[in-house]
Amino acid sequence: MKDESQNADALLEVILSRRSTPALSLQEPGPTTAQIERAIDAALAAPDHGALRPVRFVLIRGAARAQLAQLFVNRMQLRDPATPSAKLQKAGRQPLTAPLVIAVGAKVIEGHKVPAIEQLLSAGASVMNLLNALHAQGYGAIWLTGGNAYDPEIATALGFADSERCLGFIYVGTIAGPELPPRRPERSSQWREWDPGASG
Repeated sequence: MKDESQNADALLEVILSRRSTPALSLQEPGPTTAQIERAIDAALAAPDHGALRPVRFVLIRGAARAQLAQLFVNRMQLRDPATPSAKLQKAGRQPLTAPLVIAVGAKVIEGHKVPAIEQLLSAGASVMNLLNALHAQGYGAIWLTGGNAYDPEIATALGFADSERCLGFIYVGTIAGPELPPRRPERSSQWREWDPGASG
C-alpha cells in the first residue's frame, strides 16, 4: 500500500510540475522513437466514448521541418500579405528550433450518436496525456494553434483527410536554460461545491 501511495505521489508531482515551454526555447536532443511511441500509447489511453479513436498524430522531424517552416511562411503571406516580417520569421524559426513537431488532428464523425463535441474532447484529452508523457520523460513541449493550425491547405499538405481537421502543433524538445516553475491559477477561483438547498 505504501509503494502504491508513493507511486501516486510521484505521478502527481510530474503532472503538477508540467508547464508549456515556448517553442523557441526548445532544442536538440528530441525524444527517441521509443519515447515518442510511449507518449502516443499514453495519448491513446485517454477517454474515448464509443471507441471512435478520433485523434491523429503526424510526426515532423529532420529535414521535413524546413519544408513545414516554408509552408507556414508561404500560407501566412497568402492569407495576409500585410503580415509583419517579424511574425513570418518567428513562424519560420519555430519548426527549425524544436527537434520534433507533432501535428495533431481529429477525425470527427458528424451525425454519430457520440456528439462531435465529445469526439473533440477525446482528442484534446489525448493531447494532454501526450504532453504529460513527454514531460515525464524529461522533454519540454507546447501546443500551439492559430491560423496555420486551421489552414485547410496546410492540413491537406500534411496528409489530413477531408474528414479530419488539424487541431494544432505540438513542439517538443529539450528545454534550453533553466526550467521555469509552472504557472497555476488560484485554486479557490476554479472550483466550488454544489449545495442543492442554496439554488432555490
